[in-house]
Amino acid sequence: MSSSSSLQLQASSSKSNHDPHHQQQPLSRYESQKRRDWNTFGQYLKSQNPPVPLSNCTFNHVLDFLHYLDQFGKTKVHLHGCIFFGQPTPPAPCACPLKQAWGSLDALIGRLRAAYEENGGSSETNPFAGGAVRVFLREVKDSQQKARGIPYKKKKKKKKSYQIKGSTTSTTQTQQSTYVNQQDS
Repeated sequence: MSSSSSLQLQASSSKSNHDPHHQQQPLSRYESQKRRDWNTFGQYLKSQNPPVPLSNCTFNHVLDFLHYLDQFGKTKVHLHGCIFFGQPTPPAPCACPLKQAWGSLDALIGRLRAAYEENGGSSETNPFAGGAVRVFLREVKDSQQKARGIPYKKKKKKKKSYQIKGSTTSTTQTQQSTYVNQQDS
C-alpha cells in the first residue's frame, strides 16, 4: 500500500468518525421548515433584478416577499365590494382572491427572524423584526378577520391553576393560603 493511499483511507475513516454532520440527529419539523423558508427567501432575493445581497436586505424586501407569496395562498379573502364580505361561511363561490393566511405569514416571519440571526445577522438590523413588518401583519390580520366577519377580541388571560393535594386552586388562592400559613407559624 502506498503512503498516499493509506493517507486517503485514514482521512476518510477519521472524517466519518469525526464529521459532526454524519452522526447528527435529524432536524425537527420546525428546524426543517425554518431552513426551507430561509432558502426560499434567499432564492427570492437572488431572483430580484438586480439580485439583492442579504446584507442589503431591508424590511421593504420582506414586505415584497410577503406580497409575492400571496399568489400561492389558499385563503379566500373577500373584497369590500363582494356580497359575501363579512360572512364567516359564504353560501356560494365568488371571484375574490386567494391569499396567504395571516397565521401562516406570522409563523413564517417568526422563523425567518430566527434564521436571520442564526445566520450571522444582528438583532438590531433584522429586517424581519422591524415595525413596518409588524404593522403589515396586524393589517393583514384585521383585514382577513373583517372579510370573514370575525371580530377581533383580545383574549383574557386565564389564571394559572395549581394542583395541591387533590384540589385545584388558583394563583390568588394559593397566595392567600401561603400568607395565612406564614401568619400561623
